[in-house]
Amino acid sequence: MLVPRRSFTRLATSCLLACLLLISCLASRAQNAPPVKPKVTRILFLLDASGSMMAPWEGQPRWEVAKRLLAKMADSLNAYPNLELGLRVYGHQHANAEQNCEDSRLEVPFAPRNAAAIKARLKTLKAQGNTPITYSLEQSAKDFPLDKTSRNVLLLITDGVESCKGDPCAASLALQRKRVFLKPFVIGIGAEKDFGQALACLGKYYNAAEVKTFQTVLNDVIAQTLAKTTVAVNLTDEAGRPVETNVNMTFVNNVTGQPEYNYVHYRDAQGKADVLDIDALQSYDLVINTVPAVRQPNIAIRAGKANVLNFKTPQGTLALQPANISPNPYGGAVQAVVRAQGSSATGLALPFGSKQKLLAGNYEVEILTLPRLTQRVSIRQGQTATVTYAVPGTLNITSDLKGFGSIYRLNDDESQTWIYNLPETSSKVNLAMQPGAYRLVFRTATSNGSKFTDVRNFTIRSAQTTSLSIFGR
Repeated sequence: MLVPRRSFTRLATSCLLACLLLISCLASRAQNAPPVKPKVTRILFLLDASGSMMAPWEGQPRWEVAKRLLAKMADSLNAYPNLELGLRVYGHQHANAEQNCEDSRLEVPFAPRNAAAIKARLKTLKAQGNTPITYSLEQSAKDFPLDKTSRNVLLLITDGVESCKGDPCAASLALQRKRVFLKPFVIGIGAEKDFGQALACLGKYYNAAEVKTFQTVLNDVIAQTLAKTTVAVNLTDEAGRPVETNVNMTFVNNVTGQPEYNYVHYRDAQGKADVLDIDALQSYDLVINTVPAVRQPNIAIRAGKANVLNFKTPQGTLALQPANISPNPYGGAVQAVVRAQGSSATGLALPFGSKQKLLAGNYEVEILTLPRLTQRVSIRQGQTATVTYAVPGTLNITSDLKGFGSIYRLNDDESQTWIYNLPETSSKVNLAMQPGAYRLVFRTATSNGSKFTDVRNFTIRSAQTTSLSIFGR
């Protein structure tokens, strides 16, 4: 059946658009791009209502100042999209004399635009009790909804340290590792500088010794939580020029130890590194997966800023050039083990005939020929260092004897170095070996003493066969 030209054109256009849409969808899924639906940020205010909060602070009780400024903050956040607030309070249900270490309650559950509920609840609360910070942190784990895509933020406002023999630092770290919340903010109000030493381990500590400072810190914490943060990473040569790229970079959460972001570094046509959206409320180690990898612990990322980070990662290329012989008497590609010079750890293993980028530096290449060879090589920025080995020869032992024997390399100082044990089932072998001077030591299984050991010196030459016969006694 013939299709009219106009219908055919419409059909072709529709197919093309469908293909482009499919390609676009597949491409977007392959990116570390944010989901179509924005993440919800949840901020839990954990407010100290212990008896000490009634102490005067620039003419007013600390409790009244904290409530007023917190209510004002909730009001200012009420219109933010994708933001939910919650309020947990401790020390407000029992008098201090009762020493109640479970006096903590979620007073306002998470909900969008709930400033009115928070302000209304604050008006009814009074400060009077104990300071169960650890218990409150542990209970806060139940306050956040089970939503793995959200950003959970906890803001502790307190004027005192733990009074219930708990360990708030351990509790905070455990909850961060479980991803209940990100690294908490802690604001110590009306406090001396030394006060922060006991609370800094909980998260990011701020000292607000004055009312004005408290308001500034509160505003700054919220700005950090909601502002967009970007990071551009420059991978430079030794001179600091950002010339390296196409290297995988992993931002590792240094609290949980888990990777948060994986990117393959990119530079545009003008040589500029692209800009990445990074959540600054977490702390990271950056692993630049060169060979060997470069790890920068606890990288400095300023929240709400356009950060530019520079790391020296000069690279050159190691080329493993196989011996020019066909067929290869080794029977396949010779392998090499690459290590940083002076290190016993294996960097990587590669077959000859391959190339590999390496971080500039000094290396040892162990070539798995017989015997094994070790070459030292220097890798320099933008250059290729080539490693090869001599064309091997062949050792042919023609005798078919059962026994015990070894082959040694003869060194220039007349010492010997073991390189190979003959199989006990038969001495008859064909071995590809590097050129040089060697010694064969062999005793048959049927001989009656060590004195019947047969010792032969021999030489291996490139592309030639050396034949030996050994005799039983």
